[in-house]
Amino acid sequence: MTATTQPLRLLLLGATGAVGREVLALALADPRVARVTAPTRRPLPVQNRLLNPVTDFAQLDAAAPWWQADAVVCALGTTIKLAGSQTAFAAVDRDLVIATARLARQAGATRLALNSSLGASNQGNFYLRTKAQAEDGVRALGYPSLTIVRPSLIAAERAAVRPGEVAGLWVARVLGSLVPRRYRPVAAARIARVLLDAALQGEPGDHLMESEQL
Repeated sequence: MTATTQPLRLLLLGATGAVGREVLALALADPRVARVTAPTRRPLPVQNRLLNPVTDFAQLDAAAPWWQADAVVCALGTTIKLAGSQTAFAAVDRDLVIATARLARQAGATRLALNSSLGASNQGNFYLRTKAQAEDGVRALGYPSLTIVRPSLIAAERAAVRPGEVAGLWVARVLGSLVPRRYRPVAAARIARVLLDAALQGEPGDHLMESEQL
């Protein structure tokens, strides 16, 4: 940050997830950030420079002043198992992602970094199609700076065990360097750093970072 650069207001969506927790810790320690707004369903521990509106994500308040931010990091996400159905999963990983990004854009945000998934494609399975639809919806909002990150398996400590992820991480550890770089697990802290830097740097244009680039 140069002497003439003003610290930015950051809106963090998904602050309680594996990647979101890492983004929050990094952002609160970053001099480029003036304030972090992290809406959550349950209160977070009180910290300096953290605004934590407790929010009903099923009924977003479009008039809430805390949508006003310069930059947005979106790390929202669940699993079909945790959500309970494909419809409930899409409501979070597609609909909520787009809705919150739209409200932030309408409130003046110009930079967005989105955590998506390796293989996101409209020709993929339901999970990958949903991720691709979220990406397309966010692109349509017209952010001057947009970065989409598509990590492979995320290496992180989670409150809820994800059996498929655990199995994938075990296989990756056993095979080591035999696993192509594109499919190797990526540490949540690394993904968080890339997301935060992309949002704060705000390079103009639409940027896509695949897992092997992380």
